[in-house]
Amino acid sequence: MKKIVFFILFGLASFTSNAQDMSCTELMEFIEDEGSYYSNVSNFTMNSSWLYKVTCYSYDYKYYVIAEIKENEYSYSTKKYVFCNIPYSNWRDFKNGDIFNKSTHGERFHKYIKDYLCNCY
Repeated sequence: MKKIVFFILFGLASFTSNAQDMSCTELMEFIEDEGSYYSNVSNFTMNSSWLYKVTCYSYDYKYYVIAEIKENEYSYSTKKYVFCNIPYSNWRDFKNGDIFNKSTHGERFHKYIKDYLCNCY
């Protein structure tokens, strides 16, 4: 009997979490429409071979980043990715760098942003 109750509860929990999932496109649209634009860094500023544009939004006291990444270093075509719950200090350090500004935006993106890729499909 305990096993049956466990499987029923486990099944309901799985269904509930899947129902709450959102596509990455829907999440990006929601953040862009409902969130507050905070700031961005463009390709011109970053001088990156793979980062095209990185934009930060705030929503419900949390920070979200939408990054446009080039398909390859010679392409103007990009793909968007969304990153969730970025600590403000990570955004600041990505955007501004350290005092000596020795690292590139690409290096800082890997250090401060990429581990926060949203769990969307």
